[in-house]
Amino acid sequence: MPDKNIPDLSRIHAIAFDLDGTLVDSAADIWHALNVGLSTAGLPNVDLVTVRGWIGGGPDKLIARALAHLGRTDDATLPARLRAAFDRATLAAPLDHGMVYDGIEEMVEGLYALCPLVVVTNKPTPLARAVLAAAGLLPFMSTVHGGDREELLKPSPSMLVDAADRLAVAPAQLLMVGDSAADLLAAKAAGCPVALVGWGYGEHASAPGVTPWPLTRPAELLAAMSARFEEQTE
Repeated sequence: MPDKNIPDLSRIHAIAFDLDGTLVDSAADIWHALNVGLSTAGLPNVDLVTVRGWIGGGPDKLIARALAHLGRTDDATLPARLRAAFDRATLAAPLDHGMVYDGIEEMVEGLYALCPLVVVTNKPTPLARAVLAAAGLLPFMSTVHGGDREELLKPSPSMLVDAADRLAVAPAQLLMVGDSAADLLAAKAAGCPVALVGWGYGEHASAPGVTPWPLTRPAELLAAMSARFEEQTE
């Protein structure tokens, strides 16, 4: 019996991917960049496990969580100084400490032959493009939509709607693939079908009113989409 959570793939004309926790395991890179910033400001470093729990919402929210954790919300200049150092550290070593998840390269290359692919991430666009380039995935992406302004950040649907517009597809024809509740809520608000990966930071993520397609391996998505296009050509 078909999984009732699998969307109607005959309607899917493009795929949007989250970045951190979906395509790449970049927690160690985010941790490194944050600690570079903290060190330059004379602040103590934070451990990787703690930082992993803060990922989501982009670097400004990450930095705000770190400063709250360290009890340093008294200096209004600190966030901007840490953000500048975070960006420099990320651009200098986009994926030196992390990795592309197993099976992602094969999945992306296979899907690229079938339909347009985009990235929709809360990481600012320049940093996202640097990470994708370091991962060898940037050439496969039609566009990269980053959280360059607070109002764009998922769970806002803005970046997904913009991605659909640029691809000239309806949101209902754009599959969102992510690992967090923010991805699920953004997809719901935009009217996109959504898949939740089981290998990221939020594999147990849930959102009210959203029943995602659960993916346990990247190969599952490639196999399902390949079968969908094979059926259309028969």
